[in-house]
Amino acid sequence: MKTLTMKKIAKTLSFMAIAVIATLIANPMYAQMQNVATATIVDQQLTVKGKVSDKKGPLPGVNIALKGSEIGAATDENGAFTFPKLLSSGDVLVFSFLGFEKQEIKIDANTTFINLVMSSDLIEIMGAPNTDKPYKSKRSN
Repeated sequence: MKTLTMKKIAKTLSFMAIAVIATLIANPMYAQMQNVATATIVDQQLTVKGKVSDKKGPLPGVNIALKGSEIGAATDENGAFTFPKLLSSGDVLVFSFLGFEKQEIKIDANTTFINLVMSSDLIEIMGAPNTDKPYKSKRSN
């Protein structure tokens, strides 16, 4: 009886060994195919740089955000920026700065440098401060 059980165990182990060897042989070819497809997608992504200014000169501190995400950058003291994420064709960058109109730039396959001149926008301050009552601290000494 014991020899019959040992034969079954040996047969099962040999089947498992064949399955493991077949998996190891087939897996590297699949992984190489995946890398080739990924490399093609990376080649289509662009590093976008640029300069933002107005009529008077460069604008430091302009916010640049990728539309639909929380990824962004800001211009330096010379109005220059480099976006921190690789962008694909069809992505939209939103440029905003207090006192200027918000502008959107759509990235295409040839966009690597953006030279943007922002136009000023009117800012309305709504309301007035209430000066009827003197200020009282709620803190007790």
